[in-house]
Amino acid sequence: MNPWLESVAQVEALEDLRLDENLVASMRERWSGLSGSQVGRMNFYTPSFRHHETSELSTCGKNAFPAISITGGDCKLQCDHCKAKILEPMIPVRSPEELERLVDGIVADGGRGLLLSGGSDHQNVVHYEPYFPTVRRIKDRYPSLQIAMHTGIATRDFALGMEDAGVDVAMMDVIGAQDTIHQVYHLRRTVDDFEAALETLVNTRMKVVPHIVIGLHYGQLLGEWNALEIVQRHLPSALVLVVIMSQYASQSRPFATPPAEEVGQFFMDARAALTETPVLLGCARPSGVHRLMTDTYAVMAGLNGIAFPSDGMLALAKRLDREVFVTPSCCSMIVGEEVLAMGDHSDSIPLDHIPAAPKRQNRLRDIPIVLSA
Repeated sequence: MNPWLESVAQVEALEDLRLDENLVASMRERWSGLSGSQVGRMNFYTPSFRHHETSELSTCGKNAFPAISITGGDCKLQCDHCKAKILEPMIPVRSPEELERLVDGIVADGGRGLLLSGGSDHQNVVHYEPYFPTVRRIKDRYPSLQIAMHTGIATRDFALGMEDAGVDVAMMDVIGAQDTIHQVYHLRRTVDDFEAALETLVNTRMKVVPHIVIGLHYGQLLGEWNALEIVQRHLPSALVLVVIMSQYASQSRPFATPPAEEVGQFFMDARAALTETPVLLGCARPSGVHRLMTDTYAVMAGLNGIAFPSDGMLALAKRLDREVFVTPSCCSMIVGEEVLAMGDHSDSIPLDHIPAAPKRQNRLRDIPIVLSA
C-alpha cells in the first residue's frame, strides 16, 4: 500500500476514507525526496465567525475579525451560486457613520481587524467610495487594526482609493470562463476585465489575495485553470481556493458538487503553478465526507493553510512530516490573519504546544505533544 494511504488509515478520524490511489501516488511522487520543512509549513486557522471544534482544535472564542456588509443582505447581482446568502451572517451597516461607531466598539472589545464586504451592483462593483474617508479615519485612529476588503472589479481609481484609505488586504474572485461570467454571474463583463482588475490591485501597496471558486460553473470545472494562469501572471500575496457549496443555489439553477478527486487535482496544479506564493484552502467547501477528502488532498498537495480544518488534519500533516502550526487568534472570513501573518508568524503556535480541544477525546494521543502551561 502507498505509505501515505497507510498514514491516512492510521488517523482515527480518517480510517474509513476512500481516496483516489492514483492521485495520492502523484501527490506523494511530487514531494518524493523532500522533507516536510522543504514542502513548507502547514498553517491551520480557527476563525471566529462561526463555531468550530474538532478533537484537535477549538475555535478562538473572541470575535476578533468580524465580517461587515455595507449593504446588509442586499446584492443586485444575485449570482446563481450565492443569491446573496453569504452576506446574511455578516454584521450589517448602512452608512459610514454607523461603520465608525461599530468599529469603535469592535476595538473596545479587543478586535484586531475586520473584513469589509457587501453586495455588488450589476457591473460587479461594491460601492465603498462613500466609506473611504471613514476607513481612513479608522486607520489613523487605530493604526494596528487590520482591514480586509472584498471587492469586485476594481478600476485604477477605485484601487487607489482603497490604498489611500489604508486597506491592508484586497480580495476579489478571479473567473476564467466567459460562459461562467455570463450564465452564473449574469455579467456583461469579460475574463480580461477580471484580469485587468487583479493587475490593478497588485500594482498598489496592498496585500492582494484573489479567490478561485472551484466548480463555479454549476459544479463543473471550466475556467479554473485559466483563472490560475491569470493569477500566475500577476503573482499576488496569496491565493485562496474554495469549493462551490451547492446549498446556496436556487432549485431552478442547481449546482452539482464537484468530485473531490477533481478538486484535489486542482490543488496539485495550483501548488505547482505558484511555487513561491502561499496557496490556502478557505472555509467555503462542502461538508461531510467530501470535506474530509478535500482537506486530506489539501494536506497532501502541499497547500500552505486550511481554515476550519476537519478532524484528523493535524495528525495527518504531522504523519506526513509537514511542519505544523496553528493560529488560534481569529481571522475574518478566510483571509484576515492567515494572509496578514504570512512571513510574520508571531501569532502561530507549533503543534507541539497546542492543547487539545476541551471535552473531546484527543486523537493525537499517539503523537508526542508538549502541552502549553
